[in-house]
Amino acid sequence: MAQEKDCRIVFMGTPDFAAASLKKLAAWSRADIVAVYTQPDRPAGRGHKLAMSAVKKLALELGIPVYQPASLKGAEAQDELAALKPDVLAVAAYGLILPDAVLAMPQFGAINVHASILPRLRGAAPIQRAVMEGWQPESRAGISIMQIGSRLDAGPVYAMSDTLIGEHTSGTLHDALAEMGADLLVKILDDILEGRAVATEQDENLATHAAKIGKLDGFVDWTLSAAQVHAQIRGVTPKPGARTVLHLDAAADFAAQILPLIVSPGTIGETTAGEKPGTVRHDSNGLGVACSDRWYLFGLVRPEGRKDMPVRDLLNGGLKNLPEGFCGIARQPEISA
Repeated sequence: MAQEKDCRIVFMGTPDFAAASLKKLAAWSRADIVAVYTQPDRPAGRGHKLAMSAVKKLALELGIPVYQPASLKGAEAQDELAALKPDVLAVAAYGLILPDAVLAMPQFGAINVHASILPRLRGAAPIQRAVMEGWQPESRAGISIMQIGSRLDAGPVYAMSDTLIGEHTSGTLHDALAEMGADLLVKILDDILEGRAVATEQDENLATHAAKIGKLDGFVDWTLSAAQVHAQIRGVTPKPGARTVLHLDAAADFAAQILPLIVSPGTIGETTAGEKPGTVRHDSNGLGVACSDRWYLFGLVRPEGRKDMPVRDLLNGGLKNLPEGFCGIARQPEISA
C-alpha cells in the first residue's frame, strides 16, 4: 500500500543544481509538491530570447504549478504563497530573498540546500570557491542542509555531507554535490516529519564568504604554486574560463605573437629551477608556463574566437614554427570585468 503524501511542499529553486533536488523530491512518497517557485524567465543566448530556468522546465514536465514573482517582499506575492498552505519551503539556489513573513508561514520553516561545509563559504559561489581554494590533497567540499534565517546562509544546520575535491572542476563538483544535496534534503525532511531532526547553530568564528565569480577570477595568476594554479583553473572551469595571454617571442621563421587563450585544466610538470613565473616553454612535453615552483603544462586551449583544441593542434597550426626552448611570457589578459 502506497504511503499517504503527508508533507505539503513549496519548492523554490532556479538552476540545474536545484532541479536535482526537485526531481528527488518528486519521487519521494511523502511529498505533495503543491507549487514550484523559480525566478522569472531571463534573456539568454545570442538571440537574447527569454529562457525558462531548469527548475521551471522540470516542474512543467512534472505537471506542478509554477510561480515566478520578481520578489516575495510584496503583500500580493506573500498572500499568494500563504494560500498554498505549505508545511515546508524546500529551497535550493533560488536566488531571491525570503522575508521573515515568508519564513514564518510553514510550520517547519524553510529548509535550504547549500553547497558548502558551513559555516565555510557562505554566499553566491561556494562550489567554485571550494575548488579554487581546495588545492591541498585533503581538501573537501560538501553539502549543508540548513534552516533559513534572516542572515545569509547563517541558519542552524541539520546535516552535512562531504567529499574530496580531488581533480574535480567546478562543473563536475556541481553535478556531484547536486545529487548529494538532493538525497540529503529528502532524508532531513523525513527526519523533520518524524521529529528526529536536530539543527545545530553555526560557529560564527569559522565563517567565510564565497563571493560571486566574475571574469577577473579567471585571470591565471602564474606567481602562485602550480597546485594553486591548477585549483584556480579547475575552479573557473567551465565558467567563466581560465584566461591568459601568451606573448611569444620572434625567432627565425616564427613571427612574434600575442595569443589570448582560455585554458582548460592541464598537468603539473617538473620544478622550474628558478625560472620567472609566467615564462613560457615549448619542448617535447608540449606548451607550459612556469609557476612559482613547477611548470604547468597545457591540455585543452581555446584561442580567442575558436573552439577548444588540444595544445598539440595549436602547436601544429598557427604555432607550427614556434622554436623549442623558452619563448615568451604569459600574462593576465586585458579584459574588462
